[in-house]
Amino acid sequence: MQKNEFESISDDLQQSILKSRQRVIESIGKNIDVYGVTLSIGHLYGNMFFRSEPVTLDEMVDTMGLSKTSISTGMRTLTDLKMIHKVWGKGVRKDLYEVESDWYQTFADFFTIKWRKSVEMNIQSLQKSRKEMLALLAAHQEEEAPQKLLTADLAKIESALEYYEWLNRLIDALESGEIFEIVPKTTKI
Repeated sequence: MQKNEFESISDDLQQSILKSRQRVIESIGKNIDVYGVTLSIGHLYGNMFFRSEPVTLDEMVDTMGLSKTSISTGMRTLTDLKMIHKVWGKGVRKDLYEVESDWYQTFADFFTIKWRKSVEMNIQSLQKSRKEMLALLAAHQEEEAPQKLLTADLAKIESALEYYEWLNRLIDALESGEIFEIVPKTTKI
């Protein structure tokens, strides 16, 4: 809890606010596995979400009651996922972190990072297999059974490559922000 955050708020109201916040923190923790991170890192993000000012690693250690190593690992993971970022603070010698406030951008960044890596790996495998199968097809031109099997497999590979080309275009739309022209950001709930 930040200093003076609840200074002029009654104890009962403080408890109600903290209870509501805790529900959100728990929900984020439970659902952040879609980002491939652990429950504790989700709770770290959830706790940081309610901060109105950047926090240090030590402040989050105190807040969460976890080891400095665990918090540091969590901060690094969240930074790599572009869910939090370092900020500068006048007169502060320690690193300061704050939550990326644009959840739309966080989603776009995360999925472009993960999907791009997956797409590249799968395209390489498909292209290598296509090259090998084309060589086998050429080497067994006179044999009907291998021709039929390899032709069917190559059609499947071509279909998969078309899918990954489409996925690359989707990733490009996320990276460029074009996706928000098709599916606009919601401004009010």
